[in-house]
Amino acid sequence: MEATLNGCKIHYALDRNEDPAAPVIVLLHGWGCDGNIFSFLTREISKQSTVLAVDFPGHGQSDEPPDPWGVPEYTAQLSALLEELGFARVNVVAHSFGGRVAIELASSRPELIDKLIITGGAGLRKQPTEEQKKRQAQYKRMNGLLEKLKKLPLLGKLAETLQTKLRNKYGSADYIKLNENMRKTFVKVINYDQAHLLERIKASTLLIWGSADTETPLWMGQTMEATIPDAALITFDGRGHFAFAEEWNRFVIIVKQFFFGGVN
Repeated sequence: MEATLNGCKIHYALDRNEDPAAPVIVLLHGWGCDGNIFSFLTREISKQSTVLAVDFPGHGQSDEPPDPWGVPEYTAQLSALLEELGFARVNVVAHSFGGRVAIELASSRPELIDKLIITGGAGLRKQPTEEQKKRQAQYKRMNGLLEKLKKLPLLGKLAETLQTKLRNKYGSADYIKLNENMRKTFVKVINYDQAHLLERIKASTLLIWGSADTETPLWMGQTMEATIPDAALITFDGRGHFAFAEEWNRFVIIVKQFFFGGVN
């Protein structure tokens, strides 16, 4: 299914339960993935709920944002989709980048979220090491010089080539494979610190983290647990950023218990 909202086409899968009183569960994927990553969960919970899985703009079958978006813009579109579908109150399962959108939505629209599960959620900024600070300073200095050279007729093409090589050397794997619009979007997203929003979340929140997660380290889950008023943290020992998929059966049991009070 598709809808054009806030100037951008979004693709989504909707498994609507026949019972109009069934809870609605929204599945929000991480950066570089799409809604299909939660297909195993949809199969397990659709008998007891209506399930909505979205492809965020720039992912899956959705269009790219019309201009560089940040977390608020992604959240505004999701909010518009929920309104269009007639969902006044929902539960959310969110992974990684999806956690950013979930935090934004739960803090700005508390009346909309009943229960929230965040697994390996992003939203808190990592403090760079001294080595990372040096690399960032080197990149900014060299990139600034190349931006100036690009404006010179005889050096423009050479500067563009060197700039591509510079990005490949200093950029992350996620950043390198993106086009210019999505690179700017990516930068806006990762530089957005949501720590100040956590205390505004009123929904009962369950945090599920891999103890060996290097993308969103365990301290992020611990910080969220300590700051969100009604939150609890479950750790999957030895698991990484995709802990929910590595132990999918355990994850499903926890989701059912949290949302439905049982595993049937």
